[in-house]
Amino acid sequence: MTLQRRLILILILAAFGASWWARAQSSRVKHPGPSQESDWLSADPANPSRLRGETRAPEFPLGADWLNVSRPLTLKDLKGKVVLLDFWTFCCINCMHVIPDLKKLEAQYPDSLVVVGVHSAKFTGEKDTPNIRNAVLRYGVGHPVINDSNFKLWNAYGIQGWPSFALLDPTGRIVGITSGEGVYESLNPLIGEMVAAYNREKVLDPQPLPFLRPEHSQKPRSLLSYPGKVAVDEKGRRLFLSDSNHDRILVLSPGGAVLEVIGRGTPGFLDGTYKTAAFFHPQGLAYDTERDKLYVADTENHAIRQVDLSSRKVETLAGTGHQAQTRDAGGPGKTTALNSPWDMVKAGDSLYIAMAGAHQIWKLDLATDRVGVFAGSGREGLTDGFLPDAALAQTSGIVTDGHKLYFADSESSSVRMADLDPAGRVDTLVGSGLFDFGDVDGERGTVRLQHPIGLSLHGGKLFIADTYNNKIKVLDPKARKVTNWLGTAKAGWADGVGPGAMFDEPCGLAFGWDRWYIVDTNNHVLRVVDPATSRVTTLQLKGLDKLTHSVSAAVSRPKVPALPEMTAAPGAGQVKIKITLPAGMEINPQAFSVINLESGNQAVASVPKEAVAVKSTLIQVPLGLHPGNTDLTAHLTLYYCSEGKVALCYFYQGSLTLPVQVSPGGTESLAIAFNPMDPPKP
Repeated sequence: MTLQRRLILILILAAFGASWWARAQSSRVKHPGPSQESDWLSADPANPSRLRGETRAPEFPLGADWLNVSRPLTLKDLKGKVVLLDFWTFCCINCMHVIPDLKKLEAQYPDSLVVVGVHSAKFTGEKDTPNIRNAVLRYGVGHPVINDSNFKLWNAYGIQGWPSFALLDPTGRIVGITSGEGVYESLNPLIGEMVAAYNREKVLDPQPLPFLRPEHSQKPRSLLSYPGKVAVDEKGRRLFLSDSNHDRILVLSPGGAVLEVIGRGTPGFLDGTYKTAAFFHPQGLAYDTERDKLYVADTENHAIRQVDLSSRKVETLAGTGHQAQTRDAGGPGKTTALNSPWDMVKAGDSLYIAMAGAHQIWKLDLATDRVGVFAGSGREGLTDGFLPDAALAQTSGIVTDGHKLYFADSESSSVRMADLDPAGRVDTLVGSGLFDFGDVDGERGTVRLQHPIGLSLHGGKLFIADTYNNKIKVLDPKARKVTNWLGTAKAGWADGVGPGAMFDEPCGLAFGWDRWYIVDTNNHVLRVVDPATSRVTTLQLKGLDKLTHSVSAAVSRPKVPALPEMTAAPGAGQVKIKITLPAGMEINPQAFSVINLESGNQAVASVPKEAVAVKSTLIQVPLGLHPGNTDLTAHLTLYYCSEGKVALCYFYQGSLTLPVQVSPGGTESLAIAFNPMDPPKP
C-alpha cells in the first residue's frame, strides 16, 4: 500500500471514529456540571429560559420494575406535569434526609408536580425490588419509584452521587440537574415559578395520575413494624425494643410478654407520659442500670430521649427536633441540633452517640447535659487517625468494653474502634473503603461485610448484624478475624440451626439470660438464639391487648364503608360477623382480637356494651331490635398468623357499617363480612 493510500485510510477511520464518538456522547444528557449547578439554580429570575429545558429527557428503560404504580410509566404519562427525578439508594442517610423535603414539595404542588424516585443501588442487597419495596414502606415513600438496577438512567443523566435530582418541564425536557440535601430550599422557588408560568400558558394538566397504587395500601399491618434495636435489663428481667415504624418502645419479658408500651404510636416530638409521649422512628436503645433509665436515639426527630422507668415519663436530653446543619456545633443538650442519631452506649457518666447523619460519634455528658463531637471530622470515608481527624461513614451501631468504643460504620461496610481517651485514635478492625463490600469471612483486609447496622459485645467477641448479607457474624477483635454464625446470604424467614436459619436485614442484637435476641427488621419480628446449640426461633409476643390502643392510634381510619341495607324483624335478633382469612392463615389464639359493635340508635337496635372476643371466623352477636332505622357499625381488631411451626403474624383493623331497617317480615339474622387482604409473601 502506497503512503498516499495509507493517509487516505487513516483519515477515513478518523472521521468514522469522530462520528461514532459524537453519536455516543449524544446519548448522554447534556447537563450542568457540579461547578455550574449553583449558577443554574441562581440564574436571573427575569430570564424565562431558565424555566424551559432544551434537551429531551431519556425515556424510562423498558423491563424495569416499578413501585407505587399499577404499570410502568413513560414520559408521555407525565406530560403536563413538572417532574422531579430523585436519584437515591435506600442505604444512604442523605437520601433519607431529603424524603421530608420531597413530601413537602409534593404537598405544596399536588396537581402540578410529580416526583419519581430513581433507585440506583450502591450495595448488591439494594438491587432487589422486594428490598426496595421494604424501604419504600419504611420511609413512607408514596410517589412512583423505578428500580434502576443497571444504572441506565443514572448513566444517561450523568449522575455522580446520591442524592441527585433532575428537573423536567411539562414537555419532558431537562431544565437542570443538582445534588445534595436541602432540596426544598433550593428547588421550591424555581418549581413555583415553573408552575405559575406553565399555568398561564395552560400547559399543565391538573388531573391526578390514574395509575398510582401506593405500596402501603397493599400491605397489612404486622404486630411490629420495621423494629430497629434491642436492649436488655437482666436484673429487672426486661427487654426493650424499638418498634420503629410504630413510633414506640415496647417493654417485654424475656419470654415475650408485653409489659409496657412507651409512646402514643403516632409520629411526633412530645415529652410526657408513656401514653402521651411521641417518637419518630426511634432506633438505638441504651439501658442505664444505675439510674433505671432508658435512653432512646429518636432518629427522625434528631434527638436523644430519656425514659424514666420509675416515674414513667419521657423527656428530651438533646436535640431540637430539627436536623443539624453543621457538623461541629456542640452546646447545651436541649438547644443543640443533632443529625440522625442511630445508636448509643453509656460509658461512665456519658452517652456516646453514633451520629449517622453527621458521620461522627458525639458525646453527651449526663452530669452537665452538654453534647458535642467526640470523634470524626464529618467527612464521609474510612480514614484512621486521631479522634478529630478520622473520617467515618454513617456510624449505625456502637458498644464499649469500658476502654474502647467499637462501632459499625455502615457505608464503608466496616467495624472500627476508638479510644475513650480524648487524646486517642480511631482504627479499623475490618473493612477497607466506601465501595469495598461483599460477603467474605477471614482475617483483616480480606474481610468483606455489606452495610452492617448492629453490633453487640459479649465474651470478648463482637457480634455483627451484617444487615445486607442477612447474616450474624462474629469478630475476634484481637485476631481481627470474622466468621459467619447465623443465616444465609438469601433474605427470608426460617427458624433453624446456624447457617440454616434465615433473616431479612437484621439490624440489632443483644445478649441476656443466656440467649441472644436479634431484631429481624424486614420480617417484623424478634428472633431468639440459644448460643449452646445455635438454634434460632421466633419470639411469640404475648399479652397483645396492651398493643391495641397504641397500634389503633397509629392507624388513620378512613370513612367507614357502607354495606347494602338489610331489613330485620323486630324482637330478639343477631348479627353474624364472618371473617374470611387469607389462605394458610389462622386467628392467633394468644392475641386479643375483638369486635366492637356500635348502633346509631340504641332505641332501634341495642348492642352489647362490651367488646366481643374473636375466637373463630364466625362471630354471632345478639341484638334487641325495634321498629325504625339505624346503622350498625362493626369495628374489627384482628391478630392472625400463618399456620405451621414458623408463624408470620399480622395485625388487621377495619370497620364496616350496615344500614338496617327494622320492620315486620324482615330477617332474624343480619350479616357483616370482613376480608383481610392477602399478606405479602415473606
